[in-house]
Amino acid sequence: MHTVNIGVIGMGWMGQAHSRSYLQVPLRFPESGIKPRLLICSDNVQARADSARETLGFEIATTDWREVIHHPEVQVVNVCTPNDLHVEIIREAAAAGKHIFCEKPIGRSPQETAQVESFARNAGILCGVGYNYRWTPLVRHARNLVQSGELGEITHFRARFFSMYGSNPLGLLTWRFDRDIAGSGVLGDLLSHVVDMTHFMAGRIKRLVSQQHTFIPERPLPIPGKGTHYSMGGADDPKGAVTNEDYVGVLVEFENGARGTLEATRTMVGPKNQFAFELHGTKGALAWDFERMNELQVFKLDETLRFDGYTRLVGGDQYPNHGNFVPGEGNGVGYEDLKVIEAYAWLESVVANTPHSPSFAEALAVANVNAAVVRSWESAGWQDVTSIQIN
Repeated sequence: MHTVNIGVIGMGWMGQAHSRSYLQVPLRFPESGIKPRLLICSDNVQARADSARETLGFEIATTDWREVIHHPEVQVVNVCTPNDLHVEIIREAAAAGKHIFCEKPIGRSPQETAQVESFARNAGILCGVGYNYRWTPLVRHARNLVQSGELGEITHFRARFFSMYGSNPLGLLTWRFDRDIAGSGVLGDLLSHVVDMTHFMAGRIKRLVSQQHTFIPERPLPIPGKGTHYSMGGADDPKGAVTNEDYVGVLVEFENGARGTLEATRTMVGPKNQFAFELHGTKGALAWDFERMNELQVFKLDETLRFDGYTRLVGGDQYPNHGNFVPGEGNGVGYEDLKVIEAYAWLESVVANTPHSPSFAEALAVANVNAAVVRSWESAGWQDVTSIQIN
């Protein structure tokens, strides 16, 4: 049995989800021999830290995140704080020689992301990023189809993340809507998932042109420490300005010659949480939508054209990691199951002391695209995707 001592910083929704996922690893992947130990957690709200200790089984709870990093037994530091704390926390954790898993985006800007990547690289520690949609069993199957060449050469790729979490003007002005804390809006929050999935499925982007907009310019002020970015205020509550974008659209050209479009918004009415993509190759195509995450549409050319059209695949235990949760076909997995798979893959890397994917380097590849997006907003024209790296 391999025990891994874990410290979690930030016990909001995502910190709790990560912690629950660690607890599930020995239950869902007993053959791994991995036993996560929830050693210490921190949150700037005392009640939230104490609740995490009581409900999730942490041995220690604190309001000082430095205690997590400098606890002598902690091997893995898991960062789930608002974005403005990532650089400082990761700098200190890397200097202490701790392995680091961080929710995306790891920096508020491409420059901060490059800083964070350099901290981990120069410290020689393992690092991982929370691009959890990669771990969907049918997404893994889709990638296997692409990598095997069954769909031929990729010609078109379209991806989008349309969420309604910010569609109500009474949604609270939480940190995600504040440029000083979050950095960009949906560019870092949602389009970063889209770009990572694009790299994962279709390859790197060569150049792009982009636009952005803020449809809801002000929101009710929140009560610190209460609610999430799904919480609502009242019509007469005091309001503050939204300081980052809530829509991004991008037209892209890939290094492999394919063409595509990427979009993200948090204010569109209709799609609840539609992270979706369509990929087209010279021999076939496929389509996936997180709102129907246990389905995959696959089209393969038939030489006779007698069976011409998409086939609907339904999730089942023949697809990667699905059977660790439910047996048979048609029994679906859910969002937090993806976080469990993510946690398992991360801890496997830690135990084996081997590089993890997705890593901070892959987060930097996403940030390079995001930097080109911002330059396109400023120039109103096409921009090449270039590398940002700090030695």
